[in-house]
Amino acid sequence: MSKVFQSRQVERLVQGSDTSDGAGVKLKRVLTQDLQRRLDPFLMLDEFRSDNPGDYIAGFPPHPHRGFETVTYMLAGRMRHRDSGGNEGLLGPGGVQWMTAGRGVIHSEMPEQEEGLMHGFQLWINLPGARKMIPAAYQDIPAANIPLLQLENDITVKVIAGHYGQQAGSIQQPDTQPLYLDVGLPPGQQLDVAIEPGHNAFIYVYQGKLDVVGRTVSTGHMAILSAQGEGVSLATAEGARVLVLSGQPLNESIAQYGPFVMNTRAELEQAFADYQQGRLA
Repeated sequence: MSKVFQSRQVERLVQGSDTSDGAGVKLKRVLTQDLQRRLDPFLMLDEFRSDNPGDYIAGFPPHPHRGFETVTYMLAGRMRHRDSGGNEGLLGPGGVQWMTAGRGVIHSEMPEQEEGLMHGFQLWINLPGARKMIPAAYQDIPAANIPLLQLENDITVKVIAGHYGQQAGSIQQPDTQPLYLDVGLPPGQQLDVAIEPGHNAFIYVYQGKLDVVGRTVSTGHMAILSAQGEGVSLATAEGARVLVLSGQPLNESIAQYGPFVMNTRAELEQAFADYQQGRLA
């Protein structure tokens, strides 16, 4: 007799809120600052999706970061990255940009299109205090280099970070051990996804509707998952696309102001001083 998979429950549902960032890019902010302790090590998740160039064309002109990592995952559209370390890359459909701000970086992310759909996500992941001042780093990962598993019944699992079964994702980050999956479920299908014990976890439905142990999670909603269970059981009647994320909590103090995330107010003030005096990057 096969063992029954023990799924985590939906602890809380959160609906993304409309806002803007950069030079006026319209987006949906899903993981907000008040949830950072509960979802440690994750700091923020935004979804941007529009086929109106006025919503995205101004992009994100040069701006600083210190103390964490940014992960940009593009589903549709093209975004050009440039930074103070001399890195440059074009993020296209299905690709991922993983940037470690570390001690400091100044970068821009500008649309390289004047029409059409721009759709993707930006995730912020904290760094431990001992590594907040490491040198900045940058990786551009094209879609072709990200494992895409074709499972039974046309279920797909894109393994961006961490592991799905024996399949390693494109990124392994030992500090926070993030799992980042993009799961596609056709109508009437179900999938159990394992999550490491002790890791904080959530899912975000960006297309369709899911059932998670009797709780409905609709498009544009994040489900914060309970701590107990082997993972999460995803089921859908109509079909769904969903991000599954989990990570090892750092259990450290979080001091954030805008683009800087440190452990103390004094460290934040130093970050501002370094930026103003040209020492950040």
